[in-house]
Amino acid sequence: MSAQHANAPYYFVPGPSKWPAIAGTSLLVMMLGASGWVNDASWGAYATIAGLLGFLVVLYYWFGDAIAESEGGMYSKRIDASFRWSMSWFIFSEVMFFAAFFGALFYARSIAMPWLGDLDNKILWPDFAAHWGNVGPAGTVEPFTTMGPFWIPTINTALLLLSGVTLTISHHAIRENHRGKTAFWLAATILLGAIFMGFQVYEYIHAYTELNLKLTSGVYGSTFFLLTGFHGFHVTLGAIMLSVVLYRVLKGHFTADNHFAFEGAAWYWHFVDVVWLGLYVVVYWL
Repeated sequence: MSAQHANAPYYFVPGPSKWPAIAGTSLLVMMLGASGWVNDASWGAYATIAGLLGFLVVLYYWFGDAIAESEGGMYSKRIDASFRWSMSWFIFSEVMFFAAFFGALFYARSIAMPWLGDLDNKILWPDFAAHWGNVGPAGTVEPFTTMGPFWIPTINTALLLLSGVTLTISHHAIRENHRGKTAFWLAATILLGAIFMGFQVYEYIHAYTELNLKLTSGVYGSTFFLLTGFHGFHVTLGAIMLSVVLYRVLKGHFTADNHFAFEGAAWYWHFVDVVWLGLYVVVYWL
C-alpha cells in the first residue's frame, strides 16, 4: 500500500486485466511441460521453461500495475483491509494445498503400506516387509537409499528459522521507520532463502546420482519430491515477493504506518517456514 496515499475517499475497482488469463495459461504450459519432462518427452523441458518465463513476466507487470495504482493514490484503508483478507484467504488455501500432500503421505505410509504387508497379502508377496521406504512388493522399482535428516535438511532448517528471525527484525525496523536497517535485514532474508534453494538443488542431485532416489522410486520417491519440490517452489516465489518489497523499500514506498506489501510477503514467508518444519519432521525424521 502506498506510503503517501492511504486515505482515498472511494473504494477503487480496477478495470479488466489480461494478467489473470496470461498467468493461468503460463502455469498450465509450465505444468504440462513438467509432466512431459519427467516422462522423457522431448518438448517437456522447453515447455516448462517457456511457461515459467511467461509466469515471471506476468508477475513483473502485474506487480507493476498494483504498485502504480498504490503510488497513484487510488487505494484507501478499505482497500488495505481487502488486501489483508485476500492474503489471509490465499495463505489458508495454501494450508489446504499442503494438507492434501501431507494427507497423501499419511495414507501411503500409515494405511496402504501396512495393508500391503498384512496376512491377507502374504500369499501374494510372502517376502514383502511393510516398512516405509522400501521398493514395493512387485519388484518393479530399482533399489534406492532413503533420505535422512543429516546434514543438508538440518542445515536448511536452520537457514529458514534464521530467515524468519531476520525478517522479523526487518519488520520491526520498518515499523520504526528505519529504512536502511529494514533493507539490510530484508536482503539477509532473501540471501538465506537463496542459500536454502542452493542446498536443495544439491540435495536433489545427490539423491539422483548417489542414492538412486528418483521420482520413479515408488511411492516414497513420489511423495518425497512432491512435498519438498512444491515447498521449494514456494520458497522461490516467496523470495521473489520479498525482492519486490526490498526494491520498494529502497524506493521509499513505505512508512511506519503503511507497508502492507511488506507484511503480506512476511506472512507468506513465515507460512513457508512453518510448512518446512512439518516437512523436516515428517519426511526426514519419521
